[in-house]
Amino acid sequence: MNREQLEMLSKLQEVEFACIDLNLYLDTHPQDQMALMRYNTCAYQLDVLKKQYECMYGPILNFGFSQSQYPFQWIEGPWPWEIQY
Repeated sequence: MNREQLEMLSKLQEVEFACIDLNLYLDTHPQDQMALMRYNTCAYQLDVLKKQYECMYGPILNFGFSQSQYPFQWIEGPWPWEIQY
């Protein structure tokens, strides 16, 4: 895994964490419009980043969440536990 791929994966994880955090907050504060706007912005950013990552490095999710080119790319490494930061 090259430096650029690691940086992109790290950014993806940061935005995904923000989405999860905001989602949990919104579970208890559903009327907070600002938090909802931030959540929607993060969700959009996450979608864009995932698409960019997958275009460059292959699918990041399996089980129908990401499409794959031929040959099936999910098996291509590295696996999450093989990533060295």
